[in-house]
Amino acid sequence: MSIFIILLKQSRWLLASAMACSLVYGLVSVVLIAEINTALTSPGASLAGSIGAFAALAVAMLATQVTSGVLFTQLSQHTLANLRLHISRRVIGASYQRLEETGAARVQALLSDDTSNVAAFFVGLPVLLANGAIVIGCFAYLSSLSGTIFLLACAVVLLGSLGYHLAHGRVIRYLQRAGDDQDQLFRHFEAMVKGAKELKLNRHKADAFASDVLSSSIHAVRVNRALGMSLFSVAAGWGRFLFFVLIGLALSSPLWQGHVDARVITGYVIVFLYVMAPLENLLQHIPLFNLAKVSSDRIEEVTGALAGAEAPAGAAERRPWNGPATDLVLEGVMHRYYREREDQMFTLGPIHLHLRAGELVFLVGSNGCGKTTFAKLLLGLYAPESGRILLDGVEVDDGNREHYRQTFSAIFADFHLFDSLTGAPSERLDDRGNEWLRRLQLDHKVTLENGAFSTRDLSQGQRKRLALVATCLEDRPFLVFDEWASDQDPAFRDVFYREILPDLRARGKTVLVISHDDRYFHLGDRLIRMEDGRIAGEERFDPPRAADARLVEAA
Repeated sequence: MSIFIILLKQSRWLLASAMACSLVYGLVSVVLIAEINTALTSPGASLAGSIGAFAALAVAMLATQVTSGVLFTQLSQHTLANLRLHISRRVIGASYQRLEETGAARVQALLSDDTSNVAAFFVGLPVLLANGAIVIGCFAYLSSLSGTIFLLACAVVLLGSLGYHLAHGRVIRYLQRAGDDQDQLFRHFEAMVKGAKELKLNRHKADAFASDVLSSSIHAVRVNRALGMSLFSVAAGWGRFLFFVLIGLALSSPLWQGHVDARVITGYVIVFLYVMAPLENLLQHIPLFNLAKVSSDRIEEVTGALAGAEAPAGAAERRPWNGPATDLVLEGVMHRYYREREDQMFTLGPIHLHLRAGELVFLVGSNGCGKTTFAKLLLGLYAPESGRILLDGVEVDDGNREHYRQTFSAIFADFHLFDSLTGAPSERLDDRGNEWLRRLQLDHKVTLENGAFSTRDLSQGQRKRLALVATCLEDRPFLVFDEWASDQDPAFRDVFYREILPDLRARGKTVLVISHDDRYFHLGDRLIRMEDGRIAGEERFDPPRAADARLVEAA
């Protein structure tokens, strides 16, 4: 279903009221012009009666114009909010793989520029409706004055419409190109912010990025959008010129039509002069519809691409696993993806792995061997192309993968830290969170109040410790840490491996740690080595469990 239809259905009564006010405003304006023309060509004695009608029409025009503007402003903001919420829900509900393919820059462009274009259409809609009603009403009035001049006016309008029609196709193409260029521009903006350190360290790179990459992308958006909008200005100028031609024909009508009533000539000149502004506004606001059409097509394209085969969150209330989700098996799991560095497809797997409750497992391997991709596959962010994943004996598929993911918490190298612990168990959340903050020596900088951190303005290592707090408070049975200790100083690195991980294991958690810190591997139950996307070997340890028991008692 078209995004426009969805939006119109959501606000149909507000839209209908606003449209009615705009149409009434346009019709009242035409009647007011007719009243003015009648007053100008009437004897002075009859003017007294016209003043009352003129005043009533002026008040009605003011009331309907103001009401229409207020209603359409409300409609615009309502549309913008609903559209952003619609896109956000699609993004949150999309499969992670589809979201990666779409890219953050394109999603940001949709939520900012494209949604604003669609909302702006509803701001301009009263102008289109009111001025459309004025133009139609004025021509209807002209037809009652003189059929011959009216036919000439229709011919001129058709000639102007032909020019607009010829420009319309090119305008759409220019606006579509501008939209594609804007996606690229948002990617460059993202790179500018995320790569600020690298740009600061290399002045030549920064200058080249600004002058070549950013400048050319900004120029492409400007040129295509300016060309599209300029074509409408040309069409509007052409239409204005034709109206002055019409006025000249009306003024010279006694020469080629014989005797013409002065009321007819006056009426035509007044109407032509009056209708020029509404017609120009009409033509100038038509690009709003074209921009909104292009943007709505882009929104439908992206949100349609984000719609995956997974069952949406909350689609099935029954949890597929009867037990506490403690036994996880991967049988011949495989996943393929494209790697730009090698310019070829990389195959992860087949992987056979069994993870049990209360087990601490280290995963090691060289950079690029597929460790992080394996973690995403294990977490259910990627669906395996072959093989299967079993949780407590139940196979994970598209129908229950959303539930499966809820058994995990993870911290990736490129983690994001939210300012509140939305979704964490609420019982004694602040007390438990502040206890974790004291344990990680962050209580002098951060406190947890009403489930929200007092600040996130910390170093990278400290923010990772906050992420660890949030992860532990979620209290999930499976935990995955991807190079968590890489940003920590030696003291906290020691705390993580010797205290935090054994504590989590003692609580019955299954913990997978991707790490290069080989001095701590003996503290785990197993060490798994990965090479070229496959498990190349496994080493078992017998770590002391008495310390774990003491940690549980202390907790």
